[in-house]
Amino acid sequence: MSQTLTPRAGILRIKSHMVAVRTGTAGAPTVDLSSNESALGASPKALAAAHEAMRHIERYPEDGPGQLAHAIGEVFGLDPMPIVCGHGSDELLQRIARGYLEPGDEVIHSVHGYPKFPNYAFAMDATPVAAPDQDFKASADGILSCVTPRTRMVLLANPDNPTGIHLGSQDVRRLHAGLPGNVLLVLDSAYAEYASASDYARPVDLVNEADNVVMTHTFSKVFGLAGMRLGWLYGPVAVVDILHRLGSTFPLSRPAIAAGIAAVRDEEHTRNVLAYNHEQRARFSADMAGLGLRVFPSETNFVMLDFDGQQVTAAAACDFLAARGIAGRMFAQADYRNMLRITIGLDAEMRQATAALRECLKA
Repeated sequence: MSQTLTPRAGILRIKSHMVAVRTGTAGAPTVDLSSNESALGASPKALAAAHEAMRHIERYPEDGPGQLAHAIGEVFGLDPMPIVCGHGSDELLQRIARGYLEPGDEVIHSVHGYPKFPNYAFAMDATPVAAPDQDFKASADGILSCVTPRTRMVLLANPDNPTGIHLGSQDVRRLHAGLPGNVLLVLDSAYAEYASASDYARPVDLVNEADNVVMTHTFSKVFGLAGMRLGWLYGPVAVVDILHRLGSTFPLSRPAIAAGIAAVRDEEHTRNVLAYNHEQRARFSADMAGLGLRVFPSETNFVMLDFDGQQVTAAAACDFLAARGIAGRMFAQADYRNMLRITIGLDAEMRQATAALRECLKA
């Protein structure tokens, strides 16, 4: 009898959540505003540290994650012991799923939240549950209405991607208060540094107070190290222990560790990045609203544009930009079919994108 090698059934349900970047007739875009990378790049100190570390890449980085955790704790005022560093926050989210999900468990996410969240459930043969929201903004009540005895995890990106919308800290606390103690609340804080809303707060205090809350961060955004693939998690000691058990041996490269330590300590560069992003985000949002587009209120380094009601579709606008060497990002989900996300780039790039979109809409 012949036998067939088969994967977990849920893995075959995993689908791409982004539409490939349109490149136009000229090939690769000359202005890439598609992937939420930092316009100002990495700190020069991080670049120098990574370059120096390359001289010793024949050696394993002994306790590299521990050294990076110490630097993170130093800058953010956290105990480094419950910090886990990994190969991007995506890898840490995968570890959380591996550590806490069984087949048949339920994972709740906001229906219009980070589109990759269902994939973490699928990979473990768990069931993703899309909670109702309020006009693309995550709802504590909507999430709580979906809790059942099979719920094991709630995944919430805050601020969210691809909308850029945030949930206020009081709502996050109310959400946590309504969850059973055996449900893990995972707060993906990839864009936390960019948030300037008065009702937004990093969930550090909530993590410190609870046994079932973790927050994840990344070095790919404000620190400009997307190509290094670095992330970190802060959580209860018991959860951190599980994630350490699931980690690979020597999980981070020497250059990545060195760059991460230098980047997080270069607070002047970080302040410059945030000030620049705030100014550009406000101007671009105002310009796009002036063109009649719905602009989602972003607390991130990108802006989501809604083309509903326009004679030009988001796809047509995306193609129009691509033909001029400018790449934006579209998403596979049906409710985002007429929306286009634009990352905050350099000043000249943002002016070029604004001019192109103005031309497109007027045409």
